[in-house]
Amino acid sequence: MNRILMSLLLLISVNAQATLSLELTQGMNSALPIAVVQSPLSDVIASDLKISGRFRAINGSEHPQRIEEINSAYWRGLGADNILLTNIKSDGAQQTVHVSLVDAVSRNNVLLDKTFQVNAMDNRRLAHHISDMVYERLTGEKGIFSTRIAYILVSNAGGGNKRHQLIVADVDGYQPRALLTSSQPIMSPSWAPNGKEIAYVSFEQKRAQIYVVNVVNGQRRLITSFPGINGAPEWSPDGRELAIVLSKSGVPKIYVVDLAGRSLKQVTFGMSIDTEPTWTPDGRSLLFTSDRGGAPQIYRLSLANNSTDRVSFNGAYNATASVSADGSQMVMLHRTGTGYNIAMQDLRNGQIRDLTFAGNTQSPTLAPNGRMVLYATYEGFRGVLNLVSTDGKVKIRLPAQEGHVQEPAWSPFLG
Repeated sequence: MNRILMSLLLLISVNAQATLSLELTQGMNSALPIAVVQSPLSDVIASDLKISGRFRAINGSEHPQRIEEINSAYWRGLGADNILLTNIKSDGAQQTVHVSLVDAVSRNNVLLDKTFQVNAMDNRRLAHHISDMVYERLTGEKGIFSTRIAYILVSNAGGGNKRHQLIVADVDGYQPRALLTSSQPIMSPSWAPNGKEIAYVSFEQKRAQIYVVNVVNGQRRLITSFPGINGAPEWSPDGRELAIVLSKSGVPKIYVVDLAGRSLKQVTFGMSIDTEPTWTPDGRSLLFTSDRGGAPQIYRLSLANNSTDRVSFNGAYNATASVSADGSQMVMLHRTGTGYNIAMQDLRNGQIRDLTFAGNTQSPTLAPNGRMVLYATYEGFRGVLNLVSTDGKVKIRLPAQEGHVQEPAWSPFLG
């Protein structure tokens, strides 16, 4: 089987039911020091900020409850530039959470002052939201802590059988939930732009079919069920179409299906294998992987006139493209002398920089703010999910205990 298609089947180990334990394997010296004062929300917030690689949490023995109680000299002595308070008052299951972000350098200048009324069951979601606010206030960029990830879990069901599940979890791996369970393979999850649906490939009928499932209620609909390959679904930026791969003409080619009228249009032609489509943010072009030049490389198709040009030139293998929201950068799987790694290519000048170097990576998926890449890799014989910043300076491991996961997918920003 062609290596492009083989890459869709590679598995790594993870346990969807286990809590993912974050391990910072490489950090950045310029991380912003922030004190997250102890509260029921502080551990989640500190962990979130750690995931970004742009913050360093400062611990201290003082636990102020109000802004007036903050001893900025004490926290500055510990190296903190900013102080985050999350004061919680409970009334049964309901909570009032007061959030304050204080600039310790400029004499307690208040950067954030918010109050939330929430149910105690929503503490983790609120903590992620607070992390997003802190991240945006201090960096000027939108945070990704309230986004979610999807992946396919393959585990032992006993008797030599396998159980395949489509899992959705918080971006830190907590609160995993199985949307689907099958005795047959599930592949290629892809988030809708509104974050409410996921397209995926199922083999439950002993052949490939493309479905769309609602993330909230699990309801699903069949999209394509042609003979041969039905694979690699990717949503258009407006959510109205899916770019997919079909082999109904004899060789894998890229098609676009209109989800309202179910009309189908073939957009690549010839005898090459074309796969792994991804849309540019403006919806006018598709990037895809093809062996039309003799080896897997990434090409760009203009949907207006069907013209195609090659995008990747550095190296004998480049595949699985993912484009930043501003359309300027592309993350891809890139073969080097050490194997298959994640690389970032500037689409304006073609310059490439490697982000990983272990040689055993696969399935890169880009965060919606373009700052981090989630990908699958191995640690010995144990598969793990890793994060790497798009400048290559920060690497975080999300280890798991058992099971197999393929093709993690990062959600868009959620409301």
